[in-house]
Amino acid sequence: VEEKTGLPVFSVYGARRSPSPEQLRGLDALVFDIQDMGCRFYTYISTLGLCLEAAAQAKLKFFVLDRVNPLNGVTVEGPVHHGDSSFTAYHALPLRYGMTLGELAQMYNTERKLNADLVVIRLQGWSRELWFDQTGLPWINPSPNMRSLTAAILYPGLGLHETALSVGRGTGTPFEIAGAPYIDDVKLAAEFNRAGLPGVRCMPLQYTPTYSTFKDQPCAGLYLAITDRDRLQAVDAGIVLAQILYRLHPKDFALDKIQTLLQSRETLEAIRAGKSLTEIKTRWQSDLADFNRRREQFLIYK
Repeated sequence: VEEKTGLPVFSVYGARRSPSPEQLRGLDALVFDIQDMGCRFYTYISTLGLCLEAAAQAKLKFFVLDRVNPLNGVTVEGPVHHGDSSFTAYHALPLRYGMTLGELAQMYNTERKLNADLVVIRLQGWSRELWFDQTGLPWINPSPNMRSLTAAILYPGLGLHETALSVGRGTGTPFEIAGAPYIDDVKLAAEFNRAGLPGVRCMPLQYTPTYSTFKDQPCAGLYLAITDRDRLQAVDAGIVLAQILYRLHPKDFALDKIQTLLQSRETLEAIRAGKSLTEIKTRWQSDLADFNRRREQFLIYK
């Protein structure tokens, strides 16, 4: 219960992931006002879609109070999801889609034929090339472990490994580090840096997470440092990390677990088969070109 008004508060992040018809009864409209992180498996964009569906079914007006994409509204990368909708892959999007919530809502409404009474309250003063720290807006953690723009930039890559590795939950730098008890941190860091990915370098690291994967177990791994965010492609970093770990630790590294968030069986099998990063990315290109054509008609901002 909300203290000041006595109004009931319902969670859509738990047993239920969208409002029920009973919860919507008597309302004039549903308003969506949540800060996204620009990554397909950060589930706020799934909540957006599920709430849009619920509003359409209840014949309620649906307002999206648009928010900036912290990772800019230009860069698109990663494999495009195909197949059934899930909470970590609601729609046919690449891992990094370069759209705002309002733009995504328009795409959902049209492509999923929801016919919702959608109203996007537009941003003022934002242009697509801006990163979050260039907007003048204050950073407020959108979730407990998303504590900085640096973490958000690395998230589409390191976040893929959440269930296979410790990615820093239970430390001071979630989504900036990755490790496991079986890793040789010095060797992993040397291998990663040898890959020569633009915009990122890493350092060996040892730590013990107090939460999540490998809780309370001494881990070794790497800390990623962004050297040029405009050149960095975080998804590449996540794929390269998987390639190295599968090559060095094929029995210990749970490669299949990254499929939960990656949602690209073809990419997973290419990693397993030892394909190069270039070969893997070539397989994404036609889907990304198609996504960019779809995306174009829903872009609101220049």
